[in-house]
Amino acid sequence: MGNTFGHLFRITTFGESHGGAVGVVIDGCPPQIEISADEIQVELDRRRPGQSKLTTPR
Repeated sequence: MGNTFGHLFRITTFGESHGGAVGVVIDGCPPQIEISADEIQVELDRRRPGQSKLTTPR
């Protein structure tokens, strides 16, 4: 199962939300823009279970 967001700068997610791993494909990113794994991890951590009353305990 996956989701795609955006038109010019698109991200497509894949994997199982309750499984062992998820991933993302980034399309349309302009050249010379550096995206580090640490920057992405910060955003992933925001959705980690137990961060707020709005997240599920998965």
